[in-house]
Amino acid sequence: MASSGAVAALAPAAKKAVASTLKLLVHAGAAKPAPPVGPALGQAGVNIMAFCKEFNARTAQMRDDRPLRVQVRVYADKTYEWALRGPPSSWLIKRSAGLARGSDQPGPAGAPVGSISLKHLYHIAEAKIGDMPGLSLRGVVKCLMHQCRSMGVKVVARPEDA
Repeated sequence: MASSGAVAALAPAAKKAVASTLKLLVHAGAAKPAPPVGPALGQAGVNIMAFCKEFNARTAQMRDDRPLRVQVRVYADKTYEWALRGPPSSWLIKRSAGLARGSDQPGPAGAPVGSISLKHLYHIAEAKIGDMPGLSLRGVVKCLMHQCRSMGVKVVARPEDA
């Protein structure tokens, strides 16, 4: 027969109250206490230097030019946990199409600023499928096609047509 102390030790711990959730865009291995990382974390009461060291250590093996999405969940007791997501879809599309930026007038009104093949979109979708739970690969490709249209990037069937 178990004592009441043993049962209490097996009881689930109380959930922590989330004070705030921050979404940041930081280049791999380049987190610094300067803006935009420092002020955002400082307002939430997070130890900025500890986060920067931890982030830079975790992303040291990644390419420096790759922007990463970071979601930081700050609790009421000023502890935090963070999750790393892949780069934004727009960055991947611009990189694959060889563009510096999207169109000023996307859609039918403006001329396309570049093109990308379905093959490249499928490669991007394979990288993004973890960031879009509940969608199939085909669904992610459709989302990327709509994003291309909003950026003024034409989607072509074959890489030779791009």
